Amino acid sequence: MRKLLLAVMAILSSLACSARERVCFDSDWRFRLGDDAKMALVDYDDSQWRRLDVPHDWAIEGDFYASNPSGAGGGALPGGIGWYRKHFDIPDLQSADLSNFFLAFDGVYMNATVYVNGQKVGFRPYGYSSFEYDITPYVHEGTNVVAVRVDNSDQPNSRWYSGCGIYRHVWLTRTNPIHIKHWGVYVHDGKVEVDYVNPTRQKVTVRNTWLDAQGRPTSIRKPRKWSCEDPYIYKVRTQLLVKGQVVDEVETTTGFRDFKFDAKTGFWLNGKNFKLNGVCEHHDFGCLGAALYEDALHRKLTKLKAMGVNAIRSSHNPPAPELLNMCDTMGLIVMDESFDMWRRKKTQNDYARFFDEWHERDLTDLVLRDRNHPSILMWSIGNEVLEQWSSAEADTLTLEQANLILNAGHDASTLAKDGELSVQSLLTRHLAEIVKRYDTTRPITAGCNEPSPNNHLFKSGAIDLIGFNYHHEHVADVPRNFPGKPFIFSESVSALQSRGYYMMPSDSIYKAPKQWWLPYTDPSFKCSAYDNMHASWSSTHEQLWDVVKHHAFVGGQFIWTGFDYIGEPTPYGFPARSSYFGLIDLAGFPKDSYYMYQSEWTAKPMLHLFPHWNWLPGQTIDLWAYYNQADEVELFINGRSQGIRRKGEHDYHVMWRVQFEPGEIKAVTRKNGQPVCTQTIHTASQPDHLRLSVDYAGQELTFVTVEVVDEEGRLCPWAENQIEFSTTGDAQIIGTDNGCQTSMERFQAPRRKAFSGKCMVVVRGNGVLKAEAIDLKPASLRM
Repeated sequence: MRKLLLAVMAILSSLACSARERVCFDSDWRFRLGDDAKMALVDYDDSQWRRLDVPHDWAIEGDFYASNPSGAGGGALPGGIGWYRKHFDIPDLQSADLSNFFLAFDGVYMNATVYVNGQKVGFRPYGYSSFEYDITPYVHEGTNVVAVRVDNSDQPNSRWYSGCGIYRHVWLTRTNPIHIKHWGVYVHDGKVEVDYVNPTRQKVTVRNTWLDAQGRPTSIRKPRKWSCEDPYIYKVRTQLLVKGQVVDEVETTTGFRDFKFDAKTGFWLNGKNFKLNGVCEHHDFGCLGAALYEDALHRKLTKLKAMGVNAIRSSHNPPAPELLNMCDTMGLIVMDESFDMWRRKKTQNDYARFFDEWHERDLTDLVLRDRNHPSILMWSIGNEVLEQWSSAEADTLTLEQANLILNAGHDASTLAKDGELSVQSLLTRHLAEIVKRYDTTRPITAGCNEPSPNNHLFKSGAIDLIGFNYHHEHVADVPRNFPGKPFIFSESVSALQSRGYYMMPSDSIYKAPKQWWLPYTDPSFKCSAYDNMHASWSSTHEQLWDVVKHHAFVGGQFIWTGFDYIGEPTPYGFPARSSYFGLIDLAGFPKDSYYMYQSEWTAKPMLHLFPHWNWLPGQTIDLWAYYNQADEVELFINGRSQGIRRKGEHDYHVMWRVQFEPGEIKAVTRKNGQPVCTQTIHTASQPDHLRLSVDYAGQELTFVTVEVVDEEGRLCPWAENQIEFSTTGDAQIIGTDNGCQTSMERFQAPRRKAFSGKCMVVVRGNGVLKAEAIDLKPASLRM
C-alpha cells in the first residue's frame, strides 16, 4: 500500500503534459465500525483502524441472524455506521497549473457524509448514485485527510441486500481552473456538446477528435454500427485549448446504432428484428457482497451471454459504471433504471424519505453520467412504484408481505378515472421531463405490475415503452389497451428453483405461496429445479417464453433473475436468506432452466439431460431434456431405448417417466437421422475425493469449482461434506459459497459444505489452494 501511496503522490506532483490527472483513489483507506463526530477531524488518531482498499462491503463480513434489522428480505446481514479515512499528500498546490481538485465516488451505501481536513464537503443519501465534490477550497499542501461517514443503520431500507460501505470505486481528479465539467460531454447523432468552466473568461477553443476502436483518429461519415454481434466502440477526445495550449482533455466512449421499438413488430436494431432476451440483475456478487470486483462482474456477464442473454436491466437502481462499460464492449443492451420507489415507501426507512429533496438530482446525475453509452437503449424511471394506484400503502406490512403484495392485484377503484390527470400522473410526467431534458434519443419506460391502461403511470402519457412486470395473461389485450405503443416485459417469470432439487411428478405445477397472504412452508426450504414451481403472481419459464416467442409485437423480456441474489428468499423466511429466482445460483452454477434458454436463444448445438442418476432402486423418475439444432432425441437406460421424443411448436423440453436402475443413462439428438449431440450420466458410487477446477480466471480473482466425486470422478449429487480450505503463497481466500439459500456459514470463512455435490471458492492472488474433508482424499490447485 505504501508503494501505491507514493505513486499517487508522484502523479499529483507531476507537471507532465497531461492536461488533467485522474487517479484511482481506492488504496490504503482506514476503516472502523462505530460512530463518533471526532472521527471527521484531521488529527483524530486512526492508527489502530483496520487498513483496507475499497471497494469494500462490511455487511458481507458479518454473520446471518434472524434479529438483524435488515430481515431475511435484506439478507439477514448486519448494517450499522462505519467510517473510512484516507491520508494523502499534495506537494505542489501553489506551483502547479492543475490547481483544482475533485473527489468522486461511484457508489456509497448509504447516507454518505464526506469531510476533507475536518470540514464537511457534502452529503448524499441515495446509495446507488455516483457523485463528485469540488474539494479545491478544502485541500492544502502537505498531508490531507478525507473522512467518510456511512450510515446504514436505519433498516429495513431495501427489499433486497444492499451492502454497506464505499462499495464502488473512488477517484481523485486534478484539473486546470478552465476545465470540462463532470459528465460535461454529450455525444449524440454524430454531434458533440461540451459543457465547461471558464472562470477567467479567456478565449477557449474546443477541439473534438473521433477515435476508432484502436485509438486512431478516424472519420465518422460511414460509421461502423454497434450491435450485439459486433459491439464496435468509438471514442471522442475532447480538448480545451487556450492560446494554442491544451488545458483540459477527456475521452468519451460512444457508438453508432439505429434502433426502434415498434407497436406491431417489436424491437429493431440496425434494421434487424429480434427479441430482447434479457435478465434483471441486482448488484451483489454472492459471497463477495456488494463490493465491486471487475472480475466478478465480467464472470457474471460472460455466463449470461453463454446462455443467450442479449440485454440487462439494472434492477432497480443506477448500476456501476463498469457494468455499462462491459455491456458496451460485450454487446449487451441495457435498461438503465433509477428508482424502486418514489414518494410512497415500500419499507420503513427506504429512499421515499429522501425522494422529494433528492430525486431530481439523482435522476439528473444518472442520465448525465450514462447517456453516452451505446448499450443503453431505454431509461426506466421506476419499478413497481406504489404511485400506479390512487391508494396503496405498504409501510404497515412486513418486508416479506410488501414484496408479495406488490403483485397481488388492486381494486379498480384505485386506478385513474377517465379525464383525470392525477398527482401520480403529473409526477410521472415530471420524472420523464427530467430525463428528456438531458437525453431525447431513448424511450422512457417503467416496470409496472398494474396492467390496466388506467394505471396512473400509463395515464400520464409519459411512458413511451409499455413495460409489464408479469401479467402475461393480459398480453393479448395490449394492442387494444395501448394503441400505437410498443411493449416489453420489463420483468418476467419469477420461477423458484434450488439447484439439484427435484419435485415429482414434474408435470405438476407448484405455486409458492398460492396467494400472497397465505404462508408457505416446506421443511426442505428448497424449490424444484424442474421448471414447475413459481410464485403466485408469475409463471414458469416455458409459459412466459411461449408468449414472448409467439407474439410479434412483444419486444422481449427481462427475466427475474439471471443470478440468484442475497435477500428476498421468496417463498420462505429465515433461515433462507437469498433468492430462489435465478437461472444461475448464488455461487455461479447454472440451474437446469438455464439450458432451456440456451436451447432457444443460441444457435450452437446443445443437449442438457437431467436430473442426475442417483435414486432409490425402482423409484419413478422424470427425465427431461433440452436440446436444439435437432429433430428428435432418444433416451437409453443401460443400453435399452426408452423411446424417441420430439418437440412441438409450443414445447421446450421432452420428458420420459422411467424406473431407476443403477448404471448409465444416455441421450442422443439427431437431425435428418444423423447424431448431433450425446450426453451420458452415470450412477455415482460412494464419495471418494475432492476435485478442483477453475471456473473463471480473472485479472485479480480466480473462481474455483469444488466437487465431491467418486473413485471414477463422477459427481456425487447428494454430497454435503464439510470442506476446509487453505492457501500457500500469496493466494488469499476472499469468499466461499455453495448456492444453498439456507447456508448459514459466513461468506468469508475458509470452509463450506457442499450443496448438491458442489461449492465455490474465490481466491485472490497466486499460490496453491488446498481442499480437505473428512473421509475424502484432498485436492490442490496452483493458480
